[in-house]
Amino acid sequence: MTAVAAVALLTLTACGSAPGSSAPTSVALTTAPAPEGRVIATGTVIDGPEGAELCLGAIAESYPPQCQGVPLDGWSWQGVDGSETSGDTTWGAYAVYGLFDGERLEVTDPPIMLALYDPVSPEDPTGGREGATTEAELTRIQDELASRLHAEATSIWTERGYVWVGVPWDDGTLQDAVDSAYGEDVVIVTSMLRAAD
Repeated sequence: MTAVAAVALLTLTACGSAPGSSAPTSVALTTAPAPEGRVIATGTVIDGPEGAELCLGAIAESYPPQCQGVPLDGWSWQGVDGSETSGDTTWGAYAVYGLFDGERLEVTDPPIMLALYDPVSPEDPTGGREGATTEAELTRIQDELASRLHAEATSIWTERGYVWVGVPWDDGTLQDAVDSAYGEDVVIVTSMLRAAD
């Protein structure tokens, strides 16, 4: 299974401690069920010697750029504008529709250049409220999740009083798991792939 393979879900138990406490949390990784129907994601597509991938997280500031992304099946540059090429690598920023099997994204529709894509803004899951968790506790939780998720998470950071976790795909199960472990309104899970159908 690749590093960005199906979004890892956390099965967390608080080891007898209350949610949000500083006691160690036992975390086991399992695979999320793949989404039914098409999904859409926005990001940089990098097509190099090892094939095309959609970058959903950090991109190395190299030339050409590099990332650890979701492999793309059926990707073609034919009729696609907005790309740049250096050596044997071509890349560009697009909205991509496809079917996600938990590891790979099979492209189903022509990609849309991000400059021409008008996405629906997702709702703020916090409702605009600042989180109430202390900075020290947020740092502890961030470090704990980073050590257990490793590359399965596309990003983990703290902001506005929450720990934010970006993952390729979550159907709400990961969010429920972290809520059970740390309490509600502590960890916010963001799915990079969104249901399109």
